Amino acid sequence: MSGLRFAAPRGAVLHHVIREGRGRPVVFVNSLGTDLRIWQAVVAGLDPEMPVLLWDKRGHGLSEEGETDMAGHAADLAGLMDLHGLSGALVCGVSVGGMIAQALAADRPDLVAGLMLSNTGHRIGDAATWNARIEAVEQGGIAAISEPILERWLSPGYRAENPEMLAGWRMMLTRTPAAGYAAICRAIRDADLTEAARGIDVPTLCLAGSVDGATPPALVEELAALVSGAEYRCLEGIGHLPCIERPDEVAALIRDMLGRIG
Repeated sequence: MSGLRFAAPRGAVLHHVIREGRGRPVVFVNSLGTDLRIWQAVVAGLDPEMPVLLWDKRGHGLSEEGETDMAGHAADLAGLMDLHGLSGALVCGVSVGGMIAQALAADRPDLVAGLMLSNTGHRIGDAATWNARIEAVEQGGIAAISEPILERWLSPGYRAENPEMLAGWRMMLTRTPAAGYAAICRAIRDADLTEAARGIDVPTLCLAGSVDGATPPALVEELAALVSGAEYRCLEGIGHLPCIERPDEVAALIRDMLGRIG
């Protein structure tokens, strides 16, 4: 995609890609340890004239590092959307990206007309689990814990059938700065979006993967129960990142959501 930009709406320089167009914008928010490239195959399945924004969180991809909480990440995204005049968007977030999307809907409802909350929850994990991961990354780097992460990210079938792609996603993960990764872990650890989820009043799809080892279907279903009128969908045989394993299906769900929003 064209339109690569850098901007610092709240101090940290953020890498993003903007595609101008007509119609309702679609905004994509990435997971922990990934960058905006995880959505490229999904974007390819959408109308090429549709406005699209993809971005890298602080400490990921080409964005500058900088500690902030979940509300701060939502404010970063709001700043980018304001910069490009985007409002009333369908915001699609996976994992921590889904948490950022929930926070954005709570703090800036003018920017959000619909949500696709993929493989996420109102809370993810507990303090002990996140503290152990932070310690492991700070002491041994991301490479030391990359294999169990990839096992949670991607289904056994995908990993077996796509060794080159698996190697590429591993490189994306392990090249994430350890400090940036740990900062996002702290933001997830400290976030409780229960009330934000209860306050969502836009069309919402909560998407799960049946073999997701990071945010199991039960957690996504729990989120869907908090959001008034939310639809719950579980993709069979898929792990934590449907945007990688089933981009065509994710694109189709986005097109359906755009139709629901009108």
